[in-house]
Amino acid sequence: MKRFLPTRSVLSFVGVMALGVVLFSQPRPVLASENPDATLPLEDLRLFAEIFSMIKRDYVESVDDATLLKNAVRGMLSGLDPHSAYLDADSFHDINVDTRGEFGGLGIEVTLEDGVIRVVAPLDGTPAERAGIQSGDLIIRLDGMTVKGDSLDKAVEKMRGAPGSEITLTIARDGVDAPFDVTLKRAVIQLHSVRGEVLEDRYGYARISQFQSGTGASLRRQIERLEEKAGGSLAGLILDLRNNPGGVLDGAVEVTDLFVKEGVIVSTRGRSADAAYTFNATGRDVLNGAPLVVLVNQGSASASEIVAGALQDHHRGLILGTRTFGKGSVQTVLPMRNGAAALKLTTARYYTPNNRSIQAIGIEPDILSRPLKAADEPTRAGFHEADLAGHLENESASGGSDGAAATVSGARLQDRDFEVGEALNILKGITLARLQTQ
Repeated sequence: MKRFLPTRSVLSFVGVMALGVVLFSQPRPVLASENPDATLPLEDLRLFAEIFSMIKRDYVESVDDATLLKNAVRGMLSGLDPHSAYLDADSFHDINVDTRGEFGGLGIEVTLEDGVIRVVAPLDGTPAERAGIQSGDLIIRLDGMTVKGDSLDKAVEKMRGAPGSEITLTIARDGVDAPFDVTLKRAVIQLHSVRGEVLEDRYGYARISQFQSGTGASLRRQIERLEEKAGGSLAGLILDLRNNPGGVLDGAVEVTDLFVKEGVIVSTRGRSADAAYTFNATGRDVLNGAPLVVLVNQGSASASEIVAGALQDHHRGLILGTRTFGKGSVQTVLPMRNGAAALKLTTARYYTPNNRSIQAIGIEPDILSRPLKAADEPTRAGFHEADLAGHLENESASGGSDGAAATVSGARLQDRDFEVGEALNILKGITLARLQTQ
């Protein structure tokens, strides 16, 4: 299964790969006089050239120069830390897509089935949805060219393109006698990383699956929608960052800034002056002081830890869960002069507002939530009056015992997810405590 993903410039924004905060930057020439460590180690380079020559001459199979050099670069970087890496053209493209969270295309999720491209689903609000593309449609031609037998990558590549450009899809659909053409105009498609719902009594839940450019704005809009559904301001919010591997640094800062009114959100420091950044809050709290519980676990990394650490240091959110991953370093993506490849190099560590480095340590939650001992055991809901044969119905309850059974079955998120339920109870307790002290 694959989504259409675009190409887009990445030289001017802050981004991240999974488990790594990344600062994109424009490469510039460095003069030897600027850096006293830049003197070339000639003897070591002669040794390298000698080994290179021996491999080319004596290795059991022929190896081209480009492969040897790429492997040498990868070996050099692998000796530094787990997050520094060489990005070839494909990897450079993928990091662009993952960090940007948007692309130029049609907005269709597709899969390859028996050599035919089948639509899994059109994405909401995209050209594909507006044109009436349906789940299960077969795409048999693109601009008149048959796609049967093409790889999924090739088909997806054909459907990519600049926003505003057009492409004609020939669709075969069950129940329609003959294939038909649909002409679509490509647009910028955004991948949404935020979802939410109102749990009960004006308490909201919002999950961030990854941090992208614009995640902060998406969360703000989600909170506004939750307030609209709740019929007023939220009484509290659960922010779920479990198994969130990270994302763009900007996204983490923007999310934190929604809740913290003043002070430092995060800072970065490294050997170079260019690696020193301090991000400060801009003086707003979209919850107007309503309590906040943040869910984390060992899969919460990088940008997730920036958010959790800042909210914890500012005493703005209660952190519930297990110790986080402990990814506290910053990588800079340096595009090569050929524009096709890049170097992802660890250049700094980041620090929470209280000047904590969480590298290899992680964020310790305020409340430790241990996993249930036997998650696969059937839930024991207890024995109630409603379980007795021939019990009297509640005359004021609409729907009789069926409604009660639906509640016991755990249809609600707070019933299905133990930690969400615990977080909701904590929010209610904080609210009650505040009312009693007024």
